[in-house]
Amino acid sequence: MKINVLIGSLLVCLIGCSNFQTVRKPAPNNYQQLLNDEAFPGYKKHNIESLDEVFALDAQMEDFVEKRLIPEKNYLRKARKLLKHIFSKEDINLAYQNNANLTASQAYHSQTANCMSLTIMAYALATEAGLNVKFQSIKVPEYWVRNGEHNMLTGHVNLSVSEKRASNVAVVYGDELMQIDFDPEVYRRSFPKKTITKQDMLAMFYNNKGAGALVQQNYDKAYAYFKSAIIANPTFSSSWGNLGVLYKLTKQYDLAKKSYNTAIALDNDNLTAYKNLTIVLSHQGENKRVEAIKQMLHEKRHKNPFYHAMLADEALYRGEYQLAKRLFKKAIRLEKKGHEFYFGLARVYFALKETDKAENAIKKAISYNRYPSTENQYIAKLNVITQHNE
Repeated sequence: MKINVLIGSLLVCLIGCSNFQTVRKPAPNNYQQLLNDEAFPGYKKHNIESLDEVFALDAQMEDFVEKRLIPEKNYLRKARKLLKHIFSKEDINLAYQNNANLTASQAYHSQTANCMSLTIMAYALATEAGLNVKFQSIKVPEYWVRNGEHNMLTGHVNLSVSEKRASNVAVVYGDELMQIDFDPEVYRRSFPKKTITKQDMLAMFYNNKGAGALVQQNYDKAYAYFKSAIIANPTFSSSWGNLGVLYKLTKQYDLAKKSYNTAIALDNDNLTAYKNLTIVLSHQGENKRVEAIKQMLHEKRHKNPFYHAMLADEALYRGEYQLAKRLFKKAIRLEKKGHEFYFGLARVYFALKETDKAENAIKKAISYNRYPSTENQYIAKLNVITQHNE
C-alpha cells in the first residue's frame, strides 16, 4: 500500500501497501535550492541502498528461480508458482507488516513485507524468471494506520505480471493481467491505476525509509533518504511533503512552506501537504488561508470513514474516550464492514471498562478481517478482554 505519517498534527507520506498522480509533471525549477544539506551535517554518514541493492537477489533466491520457475515454460503456471512460493505456508509464507520497508532479499528472508516491499521482491523474482512485469500505483481512498503515537497515511502499489511476447500480442488472465498483491479487494474494486517505473519505486522506497527515520527523530537519516528520493524522482509529491515535515520539525519554516507548496504543485490532490501547510501558515499568521484550506479538506474528507477513524485514534490517544467512540461509530456508519473500526471501538470500550461491548466489537472485527496476521492481533486482544471478564 502507499504511505503518509501523522506526527501530532503533522502528516508524513509513506508508500506501504503510493501517491497517485495521473499526469507526470515536470521537475520543479531549481529544486536543488530547497535542499538544505548544511542543516543536517550528519546525513552523509548514512548508507543509502542503491537501485541494484534494493532489487538484488541473493544466492538462495536465484536458486529458487533457477530450479522452480525457469523450467516452467507456461507463463501462467510460472506466475502461479511464484505466487504460491510467496504466500504458501510451505514456502515463504509472507506476512503483512505495515512498516516493513525492506529490500527484495530482506523481505524474502524476514518473511514480512508491506505492499511496496512485496512488490519489490516479486518484481526481482519475476524478472529473473523471465516474466514481464510492471509496477502499478493504485488510487485508493486515504487510509490511516496507527503506529504508536503516530498516524500513517497509506496508499497502494502492486505488480502486474504477464508473459514476454511480441508487442502486438496481448496476454490476459481473466479480464486483466495477473496481479501480485496483499489485498484482493483492490483487484475486485477496480480502483484507478497507472503504470510507474522502477525509478519511481526507488523514490517510494527512499521516501518510506525517510519517514521511518523521521518518526524515530533521526533527522539526519530522514534527510538523507528524502534527498535521495527527490534525486531519484523530483516529481514525486510525497517526498516533498515529507521534506516539509522535516523542515517544520527542525524549525525551518520558510523551507517547510516552500516544500509543501512544491508538493501541492506536483499533485493538487496531496491533501496531506495541504494539511501540513496550514500548520506553517498558522505559525505565520495567515489565518484566512488556513480556514479556506481547512474547509476544502473537510469537504473532500468528510465521507471517508478512515478520516473519522484517524480522528478517533487521535482522540483515544488523548484520552477523550466519548469523542473517540462517536468518531469510530461514524466510521462504521460509512463503512459497515471495516474491521479496523470495530477494533478501534473495542479499544475505546475496553478503556471505558465496558468489557462486554469491547468483546462484541472485537468479535465483529475478527469476522470482517481478511488478513491472518491481523486476525492474530485481534484474537490476542479478545483473549485479554475475555480473561478480564472471567
